[in-house]
Amino acid sequence: MLESEVEHGRRRRSPNYPLEFKRKLAQLACEPGLSVAQLALQHDLNTNMVFKWRRQSRAGLFDQPGLVAVTLAPTIPPQLGVSDQRWDGVIEIRLTKATMRIQGRPDPATLAAVLKGLRG
Repeated sequence: MLESEVEHGRRRRSPNYPLEFKRKLAQLACEPGLSVAQLALQHDLNTNMVFKWRRQSRAGLFDQPGLVAVTLAPTIPPQLGVSDQRWDGVIEIRLTKATMRIQGRPDPATLAAVLKGLRG
């Protein structure tokens, strides 16, 4: 079993499973009537790990990055004399569970932070 590793004082290293494997098992673990413990046993995994992958999947952490739908909406210019506020445009980013909207003229540092956050 793990006797040789225990004798030498070394700890067994956890394997790094591919994302697609985690995604597949997390989806299977969401099937109604399926036993997560049985699924873990079939794949020689710890049950808690499969539960963790299922939670991560439900939180959208296993979603594949891809193209994001972009829609351009016309902006309504302010009426003259009504407001000094100037609307140059709107940036709206919709993710799985969040929407970010930037109106007006964001400074370059704000845009850089948004782009950095989207890249991960």
